[in-house]
Amino acid sequence: MSDDERGREGRPGIGRVEAFADGVLAIIITIMVLELRPPEQPGIERLWLLWPTFLAYALSFTYVGIYWVNHHRLFSHARQVTNALVWFNLALLFALSLIPFSTAYLGAQHFSREATLLYLATMLFPALSYTPLQHVIRRTGAKTADAETYHRQTMRKGIVATIIYLTGVPLTFVSPWLGIGCALLVAILWFLPRSPIDDLFGG
Repeated sequence: MSDDERGREGRPGIGRVEAFADGVLAIIITIMVLELRPPEQPGIERLWLLWPTFLAYALSFTYVGIYWVNHHRLFSHARQVTNALVWFNLALLFALSLIPFSTAYLGAQHFSREATLLYLATMLFPALSYTPLQHVIRRTGAKTADAETYHRQTMRKGIVATIIYLTGVPLTFVSPWLGIGCALLVAILWFLPRSPIDDLFGG
């Protein structure tokens, strides 16, 4: 079978893998929003008491959204389904599926030190899981200049994000808000279409 034939055979399979991931990510977001339970007592002051839960949800929603966008972009460069791709994709989804738990705990504990440490660990897990999946697609996927630019830029961001997460751990012992600040910084880093990292390394 030629490389071209393998590519044609692989694309429907890639679509199935990506569709499955889309479904899992949609469920993750749904589970998180279910934690936003309205207060039983009337009054705006009762609603205001929900701010930790809403803030935790907003931050986690942003993270899951960023992973969905990058997962979609990453799979646009995939050309064949391999065992490694399937299993590393499942590992990433497993890591992301833990976010609703740490998000609920973070909001319920009002951003305590322990809850923030758990949250940072939960954020670090999918960051580490994304790397081997990207390596597989970089090795077996498209070899175009655009694909190589994407892989180079996102891998740099991934390394910096991991460093920021790890830095957030000792900072959390100083103040949990410093740890949350590190998590927010990572979100901003991924949200920007072009980050200072790209300028530093020349694209």
